Amino acid sequence: MQRIFILFLLSIAAARAQTPESPYLQNAQVGDRRAQYYLADTLFSAGEYQHAEDWATKSSAQGDMDALALLAQLKISGTVVAFQKAKSLAEQSVELGSKRGEVILARILTNTQAGKPNYPRAIKLLESASQDIENDSAVDAQMFLGLIYANGVGVAQDNEKATFWFKRSSSLSRSGYAEYWAGMIFLIGEKGFITINKLRALQWLNLSCLEGYDTGCETFEQLRAPAEQSRK
Repeated sequence: MQRIFILFLLSIAAARAQTPESPYLQNAQVGDRRAQYYLADTLFSAGEYQHAEDWATKSSAQGDMDALALLAQLKISGTVVAFQKAKSLAEQSVELGSKRGEVILARILTNTQAGKPNYPRAIKLLESASQDIENDSAVDAQMFLGLIYANGVGVAQDNEKATFWFKRSSSLSRSGYAEYWAGMIFLIGEKGFITINKLRALQWLNLSCLEGYDTGCETFEQLRAPAEQSRK
């Protein structure tokens, strides 16, 4: 459902979720708070941030904990980021028991744009979210734990731990998927969290390829080719 790290390379979906074809629209319109959240989440994944915020606001007003987490995520996903507001919303969602909220709050706590990072609390939140494998947020929590250890800022860099968490994440989605996204995040960076590092990008993309993820192989070869040409 959410796949938090698609934020880094979000592709606009062909189908727009605000159309009547949406499976959630009818129930959302009559006030079903969970349908409103699912509709907001679908719109968010399609890059329709304003429509997503409108429906998430309706859902959160009725007390939906995951809608609060989505609102927090929206605050750090648009062109104008608002980390302090996002943190307040994420804290509220965590208090209500949202696993998505735990992942979003951890992202905020490790980003310098939100103030002084708190890695111990972020890791504790992610470890909690990672245990509930029936919840989609476990995929993101495990992937993010891998990124923290692969990055080595705030904690000691530990590729063994990073690999462990990436593999756990990929086992819940697709083999090599988490490693691929790690490579892409190191390739493009994330302000306040990860700086661009092509060598680490190649490292994780190569592992993604070895795990059998075709897109990882393609991206690895594309990145490696210019480097090999420059050495000739």
